[in-house]
Amino acid sequence: MVIKSNSYRDLEVWRKAITLAKNIYELTDAFPKKEMFGLSSQLTRNGVSVASNIAEGQARNSRREFLYFLNISLGSLAEIETQITIAKEIGYLSDEIQNRLFLLTDELTGMIKGLMNHLKQNI
Repeated sequence: MVIKSNSYRDLEVWRKAITLAKNIYELTDAFPKKEMFGLSSQLTRNGVSVASNIAEGQARNSRREFLYFLNISLGSLAEIETQITIAKEIGYLSDEIQNRLFLLTDELTGMIKGLMNHLKQNI
Protein backbone atom coordinates (compact mmCIF):
# COMPACT_ATOMS: atom_id res chain seq x y z
CA MET A 1 0.00 0.00 0.00
CA VAL A 2 1.49 3.31 -1.09
CA ILE A 3 0.44 6.50 0.70
CA LYS A 4 2.48 9.04 -1.23
CA SER A 5 -0.24 11.67 -1.16
CA ASN A 6 -0.29 15.39 -0.73
CA SER A 7 -4.00 15.50 -0.03
CA TYR A 8 -6.63 13.46 1.72
CA ARG A 9 -8.65 13.87 -1.51
CA ASP A 10 -6.21 11.44 -3.15
CA LEU A 11 -7.05 8.68 -0.65
CA GLU A 12 -9.48 6.00 -1.83
CA VAL A 13 -10.58 5.48 1.78
CA TRP A 14 -11.63 9.15 2.01
CA ARG A 15 -13.58 8.92 -1.28
CA LYS A 16 -15.33 5.78 -0.02
CA ALA A 17 -16.21 7.61 3.23
CA ILE A 18 -17.74 10.43 1.16
CA THR A 19 -19.87 7.82 -0.62
CA LEU A 20 -21.04 6.50 2.75
CA ALA A 21 -21.96 10.00 3.93
CA LYS A 22 -23.90 10.62 0.72
CA ASN A 23 -25.77 7.32 1.11
CA ILE A 24 -26.65 8.19 4.70
CA TYR A 25 -28.02 11.60 3.70
CA GLU A 26 -30.14 9.98 0.98
CA LEU A 27 -31.36 7.34 3.43
CA THR A 28 -32.29 9.74 6.21
CA ASP A 29 -34.25 11.96 3.81
CA ALA A 30 -36.88 9.21 3.84
CA PHE A 31 -37.05 8.99 7.65
CA PRO A 32 -40.09 10.47 9.39
CA LYS A 33 -39.75 14.19 10.14
CA LYS A 34 -39.96 13.42 13.87
CA GLU A 35 -36.49 11.86 13.51
CA MET A 36 -34.89 15.05 12.20
CA PHE A 37 -33.27 15.75 15.56
CA GLY A 38 -32.91 12.13 16.62
CA LEU A 39 -31.69 9.15 14.67
CA SER A 40 -31.43 11.13 11.43
CA SER A 41 -29.16 13.71 13.02
CA GLN A 42 -26.99 11.06 14.71
CA LEU A 43 -26.51 9.11 11.47
CA THR A 44 -25.65 12.14 9.36
CA ARG A 45 -23.21 13.50 11.96
CA ASN A 46 -21.42 10.17 12.14
CA GLY A 47 -21.44 9.83 8.36
CA VAL A 48 -19.74 13.19 8.04
CA SER A 49 -17.38 12.34 10.90
CA VAL A 50 -15.80 9.35 9.15
CA ALA A 51 -14.60 11.32 6.12
CA SER A 52 -13.81 14.43 8.16
CA ASN A 53 -11.53 12.58 10.56
CA ILE A 54 -9.70 10.86 7.72
CA ALA A 55 -9.13 14.28 6.16
CA GLU A 56 -8.05 15.94 9.40
CA GLY A 57 -5.68 13.13 10.31
CA GLN A 58 -3.99 13.12 6.91
CA ALA A 59 -3.68 16.91 6.94
CA ARG A 60 -1.81 16.85 10.27
CA ASN A 61 1.35 15.49 8.60
CA SER A 62 2.03 13.24 11.58
CA ARG A 63 1.62 9.47 11.44
CA ARG A 64 0.69 9.31 15.11
CA GLU A 65 -1.99 11.95 14.72
CA PHE A 66 -3.26 10.31 11.54
CA LEU A 67 -3.61 7.05 13.48
CA TYR A 68 -5.50 8.88 16.23
CA PHE A 69 -8.01 10.33 13.76
CA LEU A 70 -8.38 7.03 11.94
CA ASN A 71 -9.33 5.47 15.28
CA ILE A 72 -12.03 8.11 15.67
CA SER A 73 -13.30 7.20 12.18
CA LEU A 74 -13.54 3.55 13.25
CA GLY A 75 -15.60 4.59 16.25
CA SER A 76 -17.93 6.60 14.04
CA LEU A 77 -18.37 3.58 11.76
CA ALA A 78 -19.36 1.44 14.76
CA GLU A 79 -21.90 4.08 15.76
CA ILE A 80 -23.28 4.16 12.21
CA GLU A 81 -23.71 0.38 12.20
CA THR A 82 -25.52 0.56 15.55
CA GLN A 83 -27.80 3.34 14.32
CA ILE A 84 -28.52 1.47 11.08
CA THR A 85 -29.48 -1.56 13.17
CA ILE A 86 -31.84 0.56 15.26
CA ALA A 87 -33.34 2.13 12.12
CA LYS A 88 -33.94 -1.36 10.70
CA GLU A 89 -35.44 -2.63 13.98
CA ILE A 90 -37.96 0.23 14.13
CA GLY A 91 -38.95 -0.23 10.50
CA TYR A 92 -37.19 2.71 8.83
CA LEU A 93 -35.21 0.54 6.44
CA SER A 94 -35.32 -2.80 4.73
CA ASP A 95 -32.98 -5.75 5.09
CA GLU A 96 -31.64 -4.95 1.62
CA ILE A 97 -30.69 -1.37 2.51
CA GLN A 98 -29.22 -2.44 5.84
CA ASN A 99 -27.11 -5.10 4.11
CA ARG A 100 -25.93 -2.66 1.43
CA LEU A 101 -24.85 -0.16 4.08
CA PHE A 102 -23.16 -2.85 6.16
CA LEU A 103 -21.16 -3.92 3.10
CA LEU A 104 -19.97 -0.34 2.75
CA THR A 105 -19.14 0.07 6.44
CA ASP A 106 -17.34 -3.29 6.46
CA GLU A 107 -15.31 -2.28 3.42
CA LEU A 108 -14.42 1.07 5.00
CA THR A 109 -13.48 -0.58 8.28
CA GLY A 110 -11.11 -2.91 6.43
CA MET A 111 -9.60 -0.05 4.44
CA ILE A 112 -9.05 2.06 7.56
CA LYS A 113 -7.52 -0.85 9.49
CA GLY A 114 -5.24 -1.63 6.54
CA LEU A 115 -4.12 1.99 6.39
CA MET A 116 -3.53 1.97 10.15
CA ASN A 117 -1.41 -1.19 9.91
CA HIS A 118 0.63 0.40 7.14
CA LEU A 119 1.16 3.57 9.19
CA LYS A 120 2.15 1.60 12.28
CA GLN A 121 4.83 -0.31 10.34
CA ASN A 122 6.44 2.93 9.27
CA ILE A 123 6.50 4.92 12.52
